[in-house]
Amino acid sequence: MKPTNSTNPTKIPNPLEGRSDGRLYELKDFVKADAGGCRGCSACCCGVGERLKLTPFDVFQMARYLDLSFDALLARHLELRTNEKITLPYLRMLGPAERCSFLSAEGRCAIHACRPDLCRLFPLGRVYVDGDLKYFLQVGACVKPNLKQVKVESWIGIENYEQNKAFLLAWHNCLKALAFRFKFVRDEEELKEANAFLLETFYRMALKAGEDFYEAFYGRLARAKDRLGIL
Repeated sequence: MKPTNSTNPTKIPNPLEGRSDGRLYELKDFVKADAGGCRGCSACCCGVGERLKLTPFDVFQMARYLDLSFDALLARHLELRTNEKITLPYLRMLGPAERCSFLSAEGRCAIHACRPDLCRLFPLGRVYVDGDLKYFLQVGACVKPNLKQVKVESWIGIENYEQNKAFLLAWHNCLKALAFRFKFVRDEEELKEANAFLLETFYRMALKAGEDFYEAFYGRLARAKDRLGIL
């Protein structure tokens, strides 16, 4: 039996019109996203530095996998970019071809097992709708022809999905509130200090013995909201 979508698709938000197939996907839905292992293609790993904003979980996974500190990652593989006055780490692109700094000479990802969430999703994208998150297919983003049907859940393949989803929603809401707060900040020194605090609190997290990432994140979130003046 041919797989079909398990839910009635939600109407696509206006900003995604023209960038998607017009549908929003849930975890149990099927979508044409499987490139069959890419087979040597690394087109999606070049020229995308401004799009690959990293979450604290992304950086935590990388740092643990490579046994590197956040600052060591910044020196070699990441860079800080500022958008809506918020400064966060992004993947660094190198050379004239703007190749991802984690891409090997053979065109393979050196951190595939712990690649960032947005890389893991591709060619899917993530969108936040009515306090929830859903997925959309980025039409034409993958250069491979004839993508195969795959269940969204299988394609993402992340452990502890519900826990990770709750984190993503909390982080999204935090950044959304912070962007609104920063609209009214004109003092450059205040912005600099707030952004330094944000990086120190969420990207240089030192976990205690027996503490997992999510426990550490939520323990810092309440204190950060108070310090940054957001709800």
